[in-house]
Amino acid sequence: MLQTKLSESDNLFLIGSFGASSVLIYGSIQSPLAQPRNLIGGHVISALVGVTIAKICPPVIWLTAPLAVAFSIIAMQITKTLHPPGGATALIAVIGSEKVKALGYWYVLSPVLTGGLILLAVALIFNNLTPNRKYPTDGRFSRTFKWVTAPTRNVISKINQKRRKR
Repeated sequence: MLQTKLSESDNLFLIGSFGASSVLIYGSIQSPLAQPRNLIGGHVISALVGVTIAKICPPVIWLTAPLAVAFSIIAMQITKTLHPPGGATALIAVIGSEKVKALGYWYVLSPVLTGGLILLAVALIFNNLTPNRKYPTDGRFSRTFKWVTAPTRNVISKINQKRRKR
């Protein structure tokens, strides 16, 4: 797909912004910045801003890079989707290789939106496997995915009960 058309250095940048998101959605699940609205919205809005800056501004990196990050922060704050790794997503749109820039607004759909949705799906399953973790904090998605995580929770509960009896 589009991912295979990107050079190796561009793949590192893409993994970098999603890596920072992973720290939030797997390690700091109670943070408002880690909630699904912020994860998806922050990346998508920032990608849109970054691509737009790359298209309308002259290709001067010292101008486009800070503009992309600054305007993405403003857009995320206005839409209440602040997600710090979104700044890196906007930055990648303007400092990436010509292949990334050639994607134009397709960059928003793939890899940004699809990658964000994959991260969210894994986070919903992983963070709701045990009764000790609940993601997102408002519970809309965790209730939806209960049928996926319930069998694993039951096994973990049985193991914990056996340990307590010993």
